[in-house]
Amino acid sequence: MAWNTNLRWRLPITCLILQVIMVVLFGVFVRYDIQADAHWWLEKKRKNISSDVENEFYYRYPSFQDVHAMVFVGFGFLMTFLQRYGFSAVGFNFLLAAFGIQWALLMQGWFHFFEDGQIILSVENIIQADFCVASSCVAFGAVLGKVSPIQLLIMTFLQVTLFSVNEFILLNLIEAKDAGGSMTIHTFGAYFGLTVTWILHRKNLEQSKKRQSSVYHSDLFSMIGTLFLWVYWPSFNSASSFHGDTQHRAALNTYLSLAASVLTTVTVSSIIHKTGKLDMVHIQNATLAGGVGVGTAAEMMLTPYGSLIVGFFCGIFSTLGFAYLSPFLESRLRIQDTCGIHNLHGIPGIIGGIVGAVTAAYSSSDVYGEPGIVHSFGFGGYKTDWTKRMQGKSQIFGLLLSLAMALVGGIIVGFILKLPFWGQAADENCFEDSIYWEVHEEVNTVYIPEDLAHKHSTSLVPAMPLVLSTASASMVPPVPPTPPVSLVTPVTSASLAH
Repeated sequence: MAWNTNLRWRLPITCLILQVIMVVLFGVFVRYDIQADAHWWLEKKRKNISSDVENEFYYRYPSFQDVHAMVFVGFGFLMTFLQRYGFSAVGFNFLLAAFGIQWALLMQGWFHFFEDGQIILSVENIIQADFCVASSCVAFGAVLGKVSPIQLLIMTFLQVTLFSVNEFILLNLIEAKDAGGSMTIHTFGAYFGLTVTWILHRKNLEQSKKRQSSVYHSDLFSMIGTLFLWVYWPSFNSASSFHGDTQHRAALNTYLSLAASVLTTVTVSSIIHKTGKLDMVHIQNATLAGGVGVGTAAEMMLTPYGSLIVGFFCGIFSTLGFAYLSPFLESRLRIQDTCGIHNLHGIPGIIGGIVGAVTAAYSSSDVYGEPGIVHSFGFGGYKTDWTKRMQGKSQIFGLLLSLAMALVGGIIVGFILKLPFWGQAADENCFEDSIYWEVHEEVNTVYIPEDLAHKHSTSLVPAMPLVLSTASASMVPPVPPTPPVSLVTPVTSASLAH
């Protein structure tokens, strides 16, 4: 079936309509928080605040910067491993994230920051919006190379909506704890994306199989994304935690888990290769699995060695998933997971949810102290009779809810995106930038040497040797003797053909 991939009017109109809607909704609903408002000086006087340093901005903004870099740089460059899809990996990630954060500020604002008919906007909102968009970036990895930018915008709009509903139920109604988003971000995003790509299955994708591979420089670009994510992940898991010991502990637990996952990834990657070599796919992805797996329990008393254990097993299972599970899912279950998000986000996300449930269920006053356990899990008030076992059950319910919302939502969104007028590429044209981007091919410059037999004795510029590739050399006709010249003339391959 031939697809119409000309987006000249469809993409601009879609972007324009969505942005106008955002402007109108922000104008109606969104207002600055008092700490970002010009009336802050009155608030300081009323609360006897002596310094602007006590403004929430100075506590939260460094974490926001790190999370923001992960979303726009880390996820974007991680997906540049495809040899002919680098523009789209970074560019489309940029597009969906820029739109997604606007819609997330509204959706999460209505659920969490709505006061007197208005959404109160502060630095905490933009951190939460980045978390929401991170889930969309995860799902993007499953459909990378197979969908149009219009499909991505629609998918982001619907996923952000479902994410916000799922997050509200899990955190506010079930009252599960999920500081680093193992359940709300990674599990939900992974299985949502996997379900969408399952519905959008392309039976003739083999026709573009060559472009699914990487080349040396594309893997190097992808590794840049890996390092950004790895370095900033402690900020990601601790950004929304309470100030003090909770945020401090979340960063430490994540740091240790990430370090452990690197060593086990290298170990397994070398073991499963028949000559002991490392696979760059494993190093780019499975080394991050520890950050996903420790997310839910990041702010709990997981202990330093417990964090290392989580990273240890996440690195192992993630690497084995890339080696054995991904081919099985594609060949038997028709799940074409381009980036292997099931191995980096899905499996470690489930591990993280289980670790969080077990850690909560076995928490005790001896470990946390009586005030500490109340502070960490919110016991007290109407939760006076709330037990640690009940908290453990709420964690499991939260994990199951995220899975259910992802699967059901992914099926619905998948069928919407399957409609034939969204500008998607044909199977044989997938994973190709030139379908949606103006791609300027490199021009090789060929130098014609001077005729040394007639070279003028006063020439000061030495002749340069003729450097031709095998293909271009066959196109170049014999060069007749030329009059003496003092400069080397550059000629392109195209001009030589004429």
